Amino acid sequence: MDSRDHSDAYKPAEFLGKVASTARSIGRTSAEKLLVMYHALRDSDTPTWAKTTLVAALGYYVFPFDAIPDFIPIVGYSDDFMVVAGAIATVACHIKPEHKERARAQAAAWFD
Repeated sequence: MDSRDHSDAYKPAEFLGKVASTARSIGRTSAEKLLVMYHALRDSDTPTWAKTTLVAALGYYVFPFDAIPDFIPIVGYSDDFMVVAGAIATVACHIKPEHKERARAQAAAWFD
């Protein structure tokens, strides 16, 4: 992940707003991955170290000034999703089926 701390950029309402507003452009699969992270973060069983990783990755996604600006067509979110993929791989053992199910249901509400 990026060496800068983006935890101050992560705010749940802003995060959900950004995912909802960008859902069509980033696609259902990407939106679901972000929502899985969100639900894992909110789970009291998720250890603090994993929550820190999730907050940093979600903060990077929300933070408007990152390595590749989000407004650049096609590649704008590529750096964000490299960070997301790294965070998911790091905390994978703490992602539960119910996190995935909640994410699927929320994405279905946006896409169906």
